[in-house]
Amino acid sequence: MYYREPSRLEMQVLSVLWQRGASTVREVMEVMPDRKARAYTTILSVMQVMEKKGLLSHVTEGNTHVYQARVSRQKVTGPWLRSLVSQVFGGSTATTLQLLLAEQKVSREELDEIKEIIARHENGAGPGKRALVKKKAS
Repeated sequence: MYYREPSRLEMQVLSVLWQRGASTVREVMEVMPDRKARAYTTILSVMQVMEKKGLLSHVTEGNTHVYQARVSRQKVTGPWLRSLVSQVFGGSTATTLQLLLAEQKVSREELDEIKEIIARHENGAGPGKRALVKKKAS
């Protein structure tokens, strides 16, 4: 589907679409994770290129294009994360997790989710099996 790792800006667009689902360019622009001010045409151009790369698709609703991700978060981030753990942390998942927990504020709910993921992993949801926990509705 795609042949190169998405750029940082493309990853932000994907992140928004994975979280929100199908969205217009303006909706994506308004909630970009880095909060940088960008022109509408900048985000539009990036999303059009992403569509050509096979990362996004769109449907037309009236005069508006509504975009959605064509690739899953796991498909895009899995290889990137495995490479990061291998190259930066010597392949140690424990060291990676330790740094994440030390550098980020982690809520009680997130710690409970992490414990649940570990329990699922211990019970056979290893590599290639889904061990992700879906967020509970508030």
